[in-house]
Amino acid sequence: MTEELERADNDSPWKEILEAYFPQAMQFFFPETAALIDWSRPHEFLDKEFQQIAREAQTGRRYADKLVKVWQLEGEEIWLLIHVEIQAQPEEIFPQRMFSYNLRIFDFFAKPVISLAILCDADSTWRPNQYSYNYPNTRLNFEFGIVKLLDYQNRWTELENSDNPFATVVMAHLKTQQTTKKFAERKTWKFSLIRRLYELGLQEKDIRNLYRFIDWVMILPKALETEFWQEFKQFEQERTMSYITTGERIGYERGKEEGEQEGRLEQAQKLVLRQLQRRVGELSPEILQRIQTLELEQLEALGEALLDFTAIPDLLNWLQANQTA
Repeated sequence: MTEELERADNDSPWKEILEAYFPQAMQFFFPETAALIDWSRPHEFLDKEFQQIAREAQTGRRYADKLVKVWQLEGEEIWLLIHVEIQAQPEEIFPQRMFSYNLRIFDFFAKPVISLAILCDADSTWRPNQYSYNYPNTRLNFEFGIVKLLDYQNRWTELENSDNPFATVVMAHLKTQQTTKKFAERKTWKFSLIRRLYELGLQEKDIRNLYRFIDWVMILPKALETEFWQEFKQFEQERTMSYITTGERIGYERGKEEGEQEGRLEQAQKLVLRQLQRRVGELSPEILQRIQTLELEQLEALGEALLDFTAIPDLLNWLQANQTA
């Protein structure tokens, strides 16, 4: 089970999609910075370097961070820090953290960094873009670039007409936010967005990559998920295309074998833990232990409830209310 949890945590959908389409991400979200870069030269993800400066564990909050080496058109090397703030709630110390990362990178590697942030929260008033302090003899004003995904809800036609992969990413994110507790509506949008990938005439690889992002963020209750894939199977048959295999499509095991109670319990644990990783981030050993003591019926109830979780406290409140001592 440990290996499965590590895979779920490391394969963040944002990290995966940024790696697959980094130039397109820059051109979509930060065109001014993208215009400085020589895209004919390969870019390099500096994951090990970033791990050295991100020392503190970000328990309870979810990030997707990418440190990337690119080349300017003038021929000079430059580093970019792309931060995706996935958590639903704004964070007061966020500007300070952006400054801290920028400073640490410069301190460790003597490399100036362009710091950029993609904000996924639903608070239209939260737009942090600087960290500053001012004293009589010392003054600092650190500014960084931000993109607010919420702003794209007023640019929906523009998203629909774009063939940039990140138009689809933003559409899936917005519709996930807008369909909280409206799972029938979410099912309709999930089908529409995946069908759109085929209608755009994308390559099979691109359809698979974007499918994985949509499927990861637009989680549905089990019954609706089953209905969804029955409808999608018919859609693929009508188009005589089958790009998405059954294993990818489901994203978790649905009980290919009836099995015995213990097998079903272990399977339910894996499913719930994987979905919790997606919703609220890394789980502490104490929380893992509490979930592993739940009975099958409790796990199934948690599997439904977690669709509305946004942070660790939501999970703790549910456990307190539903777990017997």
